[in-house]
Amino acid sequence: MKTLIKEFRAKHKMTQEDLARKAGVRRETIIFLEQGKYNPSLKLAHDVAKALKAKKIEDVFVF
Repeated sequence: MKTLIKEFRAKHKMTQEDLARKAGVRRETIIFLEQGKYNPSLKLAHDVAKALKAKKIEDVFVF
């Protein structure tokens, strides 16, 4: 799976740690998501998209 997490983080000047804290996960989870090595649950995808101020989950995650 491809994600645009890194691009959204850069746009909002957010570190991986900042995003992890807002999404309620560990920094390692954000790293794996960015690398496409982890498929998130719907709840996690929603939490990450919300933390990145995306309008839709599909704006961040390309399924």
